[in-house]
Amino acid sequence: MRLSLPVLLRLFVLALLVAFLVRPDWFEPVFRPLTQNNAPAIYNQGSLLALTLQHLRIVFIATLAATAVALALAILVTRPVGAEFLPLSRSLVNVGQTFPPVAVLALAVPAIGFGEKPTLIALFLYGLLPIFENALTGLTNLPPAVVEAARGVGMNERQRLLKVELPLALPVILAGIRLSVVISLATATIGSTVAAKTLGEVIIAGLISNNLAFVLQGGLIVGALAVLIYDGLSAIERMLARRMGLSVARAA
Repeated sequence: MRLSLPVLLRLFVLALLVAFLVRPDWFEPVFRPLTQNNAPAIYNQGSLLALTLQHLRIVFIATLAATAVALALAILVTRPVGAEFLPLSRSLVNVGQTFPPVAVLALAVPAIGFGEKPTLIALFLYGLLPIFENALTGLTNLPPAVVEAARGVGMNERQRLLKVELPLALPVILAGIRLSVVISLATATIGSTVAAKTLGEVIIAGLISNNLAFVLQGGLIVGALAVLIYDGLSAIERMLARRMGLSVARAA
């Protein structure tokens, strides 16, 4: 099977990223012109690979928690018993977007201390809105014919939710998760200001020492991760959308 140019470019970026994380010394000549006074060209205060994995771990945990809460709220407010809680739920998830992550960190640190926990709270709050709104859209815009067919074959409400509604809404829900992940990847860098192990350490070290090479390295790794993860989730989303489209066509 012949690969398209965009796919080849993504594979090249992935290979370049892996090579840089595993053997950053190979890229020293590239970053050397950005340094001054014989400063190190490659970040040397820790392992770039370890920081990247820890960065991804924090983003994964926060996104998983945000997905569970946002999806539960969306399911609740799309059921007859919970429809009256829709305005309250929207207000709650909007708090995360209107409250700056830096402010969340400042409030969380005195209560729970420095480290990973305040960063997780900030990312969790920041990631709720896109997942909730997409889940709400997906669950409230289902094909009526398919929903009626599910009722017609005798499915109860729980069965319709698990076997019909959630699978059909999954591509839209995944789009919200994709957006939340990309936001969290960039936002997680500020966690290093409260001693969380993220790629923000590389950027902060560069700012403190006036080393543009460090700043660029941290920014490029985060940017490459965001592009690759975004594209990967987009591909999964398109695949699910095609499958759901075929399922709807058969049901109709």
